[in-house]
Amino acid sequence: MRAEYIDRIYAGWLAKIIGIRLGAPVEGWTNDQIAEKYGEIDGYLVDYQDFAADDDSNGPFFFVRALREGKHFPTIQPQDVGDALLNYAGYQHGFFWFGGYGVSTEHTAYENLWSGIPAPRSGSALQNGSAVAEQIGGQIFIDCWGLVCPGNEKRAAQLARAAASVTHDGNGIWGGIFVAVCISHAFVEREIGKIIQKGLEFIPPDCEYAAVVRAVTDFYSAHPQDWRKCLDYIRADWGYDRYPGNCHIIPNTAVMILSLLYGEGNFDRTLAICCMCGWDTDCNVGNVATIMGVRGGLSEIDYDKWRAPINDFVVFSSVAGALNISDIPEGASYMAQLSYLLDGETPPEPWERIWERGRSLCHFSYPGSTHGLRIRSGGNGKMENISCHTAGGGRALRVEMTGADESLNEIYLKTYYEPADFYDSRYDPSFSPRVYPGQRICCRLCLEASADGKQENVEVRLYARLRGAEGEEDEILYSEACKLGKEEWDTLSWRIPGGSPLLVKEIGLQCATCGDKTSLLLDEFYTEGAAEYEIDFARERTEKWNDLHREISQFTRQKGLCYLEDKWLHLAGTDFGEAYTGDWDWADYEAEFELMPILGEVHYALVRVQGALRSYGIGFTGNGRFGISKKDREWKVLAEIPYTWENGVRYRFTVKVEKERIQVYQDGKEILSAQDSFHPWLQGGIGVSVGRNSHCGIRRIRICVRKM
Repeated sequence: MRAEYIDRIYAGWLAKIIGIRLGAPVEGWTNDQIAEKYGEIDGYLVDYQDFAADDDSNGPFFFVRALREGKHFPTIQPQDVGDALLNYAGYQHGFFWFGGYGVSTEHTAYENLWSGIPAPRSGSALQNGSAVAEQIGGQIFIDCWGLVCPGNEKRAAQLARAAASVTHDGNGIWGGIFVAVCISHAFVEREIGKIIQKGLEFIPPDCEYAAVVRAVTDFYSAHPQDWRKCLDYIRADWGYDRYPGNCHIIPNTAVMILSLLYGEGNFDRTLAICCMCGWDTDCNVGNVATIMGVRGGLSEIDYDKWRAPINDFVVFSSVAGALNISDIPEGASYMAQLSYLLDGETPPEPWERIWERGRSLCHFSYPGSTHGLRIRSGGNGKMENISCHTAGGGRALRVEMTGADESLNEIYLKTYYEPADFYDSRYDPSFSPRVYPGQRICCRLCLEASADGKQENVEVRLYARLRGAEGEEDEILYSEACKLGKEEWDTLSWRIPGGSPLLVKEIGLQCATCGDKTSLLLDEFYTEGAAEYEIDFARERTEKWNDLHREISQFTRQKGLCYLEDKWLHLAGTDFGEAYTGDWDWADYEAEFELMPILGEVHYALVRVQGALRSYGIGFTGNGRFGISKKDREWKVLAEIPYTWENGVRYRFTVKVEKERIQVYQDGKEILSAQDSFHPWLQGGIGVSVGRNSHCGIRRIRICVRKM
């Protein structure tokens, strides 16, 4: 793969998030309603505090993981994507629109998969009927397959067909293939007409999807000046009233083609027209923006208008709480790395080194990237990604702070989010922290030379902000202060004290202004090392997003009833219930659980959780037994012993996972162990699970990670 495509993958993923954010406030509106409220659009419609999760970004970010986590790399089968859907989507909440079986296409396919109907039958018209199978979702989650296949349209089409068939059929599949091919071809072609034509080459010429693309293209050729006339034509001949279901793919495809053609290659104008057309605006603008972002690259995406309000920030609403807090470079790097793996090539430097270091690294190597860092300044502060000589790869983040001499300033990264951080509760996000007590905060930085010569020996210190219990103030922990030398790169490192029961909500760098302005260059900002902390449920809280969306702090819930009462976390379920926390990257660790069965027979502490389909359960298996079980969609007992236990009694045990071995200790004595030698789960978070109409309580969990 050509190295220049790495930045274009970033541009495409960035543009996808831009398009979603632009279209989200008017999703489902008509063109007339949008015109009456906003008139001519030329930028974001809502100044979001932080934009919450959206189904259009959830899908591509998690479905692309089917390549690595499935069983058929370097390709995929529909069931690989179906398993990714079941693994990362909560049961009937979050992730996408659970609008009812037979109403929401994704809900219908999810229930089919859940009940054992395999993909692609899960999304087929034979199973669900053509109205359900041909809604818009076949193309709105598909961008990732074009992004991982720069200029390889055939591969993009193959991957997109397998992915779209999990939930859709007919025109729903053709739309997925068309969009993925257009994105792939935009890496090597700038002419919009040729990009559209390439997409048509991979779908049946006699399908309705191809017909609407050709019809809008022909109308544009005859009437190239006025997009509103084309919209009138679409509403008359291809409008919503002609198609069944809540959000059919054909009318929305028509306005996508309209905007691509009438936008005439201009990024801003293309997105604005697509949004002003109405209907499924966040989906349509998101797809169109990805094509345009790849086609034009970062240079054609206005920074102040589109990028600065996003600040590289994106969140998701899967059951993987730590993965739900992300940034745009992370998603782009994951997909770019996959591109090299698919081609069997080694990435060039500095990218190979950057990607090996993982998702905790803020590296600023993408032009304009900020990784979601923020400034809290005593005066005024601003950030700018610049090209300069660094050890990390030739780019750094310049942070300028102005104000009174010795004003305190903080450059920080939020590592946990709460309802108050967001404008709304789109798609019910919930989170686990990105950083934990016991880990080390590191950064590489230097002072820039100042014109007035005052900027010398500025004092800086690292810090972590830990969230207090309900009604308590946050606790802020600081490293020792040190002085930076002018134009000399320094590496700072400080370990957050381990053992705390308080979650880390923010990490950063504090400094004072020196003279009128202080300017720092930040080459890298990252965490490393192992977590050592405690979850005390007396200190956790119920986070209320809205009347129907409440979560337990730092936990994501897959299924079941989860609540806090009398200093305990309670989990109850019918067939089963599960809740998770911790980092997906934890490898070897010890976890001590204080657990109390309340009702029923199946109560598990979970380790190496990789989602709803993959984990190990340690606990009470019914019939007077205690066991170690492995979940690979279904539970399988690995080891079991007789154990007399009672409901209403507290039990404390420690689980140690090291490579393929799982050991269980009680009162310092090993009581059970198992060796999983067949495709073992070698990393993952922690959690709790109940089965068969059971109910249990968890008082506290202590974690000591040995290896990431």
